[in-house]
Amino acid sequence: MPDRVYNVLFLCTGNSARSILGEAVLNHVGQGRFRAYSAGSAPKGEVHPMTLEILEKVGIPTKGLRSKAWDEFAVPGAPKMDFIFTVCDNAAGESCPNWPGQPMTAHWGIEDPAAVQGHEFKQRAAFEDALRYLRNRIGAFTNLPLASIDRMALNSKLESIGAMDGTTTKSSNVA
Repeated sequence: MPDRVYNVLFLCTGNSARSILGEAVLNHVGQGRFRAYSAGSAPKGEVHPMTLEILEKVGIPTKGLRSKAWDEFAVPGAPKMDFIFTVCDNAAGESCPNWPGQPMTAHWGIEDPAAVQGHEFKQRAAFEDALRYLRNRIGAFTNLPLASIDRMALNSKLESIGAMDGTTTKSSNVA
């Protein structure tokens, strides 16, 4: 068992697709080193059905996933976050709550699969792409030597992860 569990919050506007994918993937692959959460600035109130379908298809548990406001994590008694990743460009540009404990933040922008219009196969492909990009970024993140890397170097690594394939921005915007 790890000496320390890191709390990670994935933020998006609607908290129905990308941030939910991030939460589920990190909780699945984090091997007890991480506890992931997700939230939105203007949550939809429900998880997009294709988000759940795609996660279940690859064997990632979906129990307990729900769309919620980020205010839930900025109140006394909420889990103290070590890392906060915005996964949509809107959330990266919004004025976030003051997070206790000065967590490390980075922008990992990914296109919104829930916004894709057209045939179901096109929508499914967008969700699969978002999942793949998040899995790659989360894999890179979980392999960082968090206990032995200084804050400045860690910040640089987190920004580099945000610039991996599938990014929606050319430069990082920290929430």
